[in-house]
Amino acid sequence: MPGQFEPLPGGGAAVALDDVEISIIRSLAVQLLELIGPGPAEDASDDPLAELFADGPSEPPSDPVLRRLFPDAYGDPEGTPQAREAEEQRAHSAEFRRYTENDLRAGKRENALAVVRTLDTLSSGTEGGGRAGGEDGAAVLKLSVEESRRWLNALNDLRLAIGSRLEIADEDDTDLLYRLPDEDPRKPMVMAYLWLGGLQESLVATLMP
Repeated sequence: MPGQFEPLPGGGAAVALDDVEISIIRSLAVQLLELIGPGPAEDASDDPLAELFADGPSEPPSDPVLRRLFPDAYGDPEGTPQAREAEEQRAHSAEFRRYTENDLRAGKRENALAVVRTLDTLSSGTEGGGRAGGEDGAAVLKLSVEESRRWLNALNDLRLAIGSRLEIADEDDTDLLYRLPDEDPRKPMVMAYLWLGGLQESLVATLMP
C-alpha cells in the first residue's frame, strides 16, 4: 500500500513513494544531518584514532532540538533536591555525555545518511537499494534488514526534531495537532510529523518477528 512499509520475503521492507514524498523525506534527512553536524575527524583531524579517543562535549546542546536528540542521561531528581544532589546529577550527566555523545552523533549521522543514499537510488534509477514501479507512478523503495533498522532510527530522530519544534511533550499535545485549522502556519510541519509517524509504525510492524 502506498505510504506504508510492507515486509519483503526473506527480510527487509518496501514502501511506495512518489516524487513529492521522496523529496520531503530527503530534505528532512539532509536538514537533520546539518543540525547534527560533522564528526570530530571531519572537523580537524587526519588521525584515524583521533575520533575514537576524542572527548565529546560535557554540556547539553543549546539548540532545543539537539537537546531532545541528545538528552541528559540523568534527569533532574524528583521532588525538591538538595543543592548537592542536583549538582551530583549534573556532574554524572556531564561525564556520561563526554564519553558517549560523539558516538551517538555518529550513529545518528549514519542513519540519516542511509535514508539519503537509499532515496538517491530511486532518483538515479539504480538498483542498489531496490527500485521498482509502483502504483500511480510511485517508486518502490526496497530496503535490506539493516537499511530498515537505520530508517527506523532516522524516522524516530526526525519525529523528535519536528516534535521539538512543535513543542510536543506528550500524547495530549499530539491529539491537539489533529484539530489545528488549515490556516495555522504550523500545519505543514504537523502533517509531516503525523505522516512520518505512520511510516514509522508500519516499519516497526514489518520488523517484528
